[in-house]
Amino acid sequence: MDYIEVHFQVEPQSTGTEILIAMLSQIGYESFMENDDGLTGYIQSAQYHLSDLNELQQTISPGVKFTFTSILVKSQNWNEVWESNFNPVVIGGKVYVRAPFHEPDKSIEFEIIIEPKMSFGTAHHETTMMMIELMLEENLSGKAVLDMGCGTGILAILAEMLGAKGILAIDNDEWAYTNALENVRKNKCKHISVFKGTVDLLNHEKFDIVLANINRNVLLNDMKNYTGHLAEGGALILSGFYIDDIEAINQSVISCGLTPDKKNTKNDWAAVRFIKSPTRE
Repeated sequence: MDYIEVHFQVEPQSTGTEILIAMLSQIGYESFMENDDGLTGYIQSAQYHLSDLNELQQTISPGVKFTFTSILVKSQNWNEVWESNFNPVVIGGKVYVRAPFHEPDKSIEFEIIIEPKMSFGTAHHETTMMMIELMLEENLSGKAVLDMGCGTGILAILAEMLGAKGILAIDNDEWAYTNALENVRKNKCKHISVFKGTVDLLNHEKFDIVLANINRNVLLNDMKNYTGHLAEGGALILSGFYIDDIEAINQSVISCGLTPDKKNTKNDWAAVRFIKSPTRE
């Protein structure tokens, strides 16, 4: 399968890049890598239309501007492209994230193998790093975990390595769903169920830990669902939003009866942890 690789130079970079990713996703772009001056996006060659990008330049949010260049990535070179862009990552001195073509490192406690295909969650982004750092502070032994917007499945995989037993991973993207299934198999996980869909798939399940590394608007829209499926005494760990969004996120979660507990920030990004206090008799 041939792809078009499109490099976007974005102004302003931080907020503009997030807006552009959201809009590109709606017209068929399947994967993104942020870089120093914007981002690189990938789309199947059959779905690439120059007119779409020209129109997007005119309709994107006020104050956001971008230019772009594109090249064809032949199918036989796809793995080579990813190998050249994906390096191993060590987080907190305890988690080593690598692709199958990287050398193992047995000196690090938890090794996660991620096939770097077309989904978010290779631990290079600040939000994934912070989610992992907060998870390392949790006692997940025997816990039920929900990973919403699971991407590659990296957080669900780490949850099992940390001792969780009943793990549900959900993503609404076909590429992410397929990639998560593959990564679950590669890491020989036995307690993870992966589904394609949204929070609407949930029935009456309760989870001890709810993980959601998704963008601000989705988090705010689905917050009552996340908190409603969180068991008393459980932890809600969120990221995928900017430091400037913390107040809005806090207000939404607090209105659902949870208490802010921890906060991490890296560059412009944030991650927060909330506790659902047990109901007093």
